[in-house]
Amino acid sequence: MPGEIAIAVVGAHMSGMPLNHELTERGARSLQATRTAVHYRLCALSGGPPFRPGLLRAAAGAAIDLEVWALPAAGFGDFVASIPAPLSIGKLTLEDSSEVSGFLVESLATEDARDVTDFGGWRAYCARDTGPDEA
Repeated sequence: MPGEIAIAVVGAHMSGMPLNHELTERGARSLQATRTAVHYRLCALSGGPPFRPGLLRAAAGAAIDLEVWALPAAGFGDFVASIPAPLSIGKLTLEDSSEVSGFLVESLATEDARDVTDFGGWRAYCARDTGPDEA
């Protein structure tokens, strides 16, 4: 819709996850559940709350589950301004080759992070049998 900006979320901002309210309180609406193209890695970042995923573009990667939301332009600006480092917003390529703004992480922050790419997405990683900090 006019006046909206699409944003892809891969972790705690997805439906039913702890930070989804940060989107809905800004008037966001869900557009679709989809996946990235196959050149991304998903990491569980150290520090912060237990729900701290990081998506990194990589030569050897996989398709990662995500959701695309639409935010009113004013809400988008406010939302992006609240994102703490090492996270940022950049262009993500989806499985259909389209591009959308979405969460990415600085590569330096992934050096001591657990690679959880094989789970295929943050929701699957959180649903595993072990605790968030267990290997």
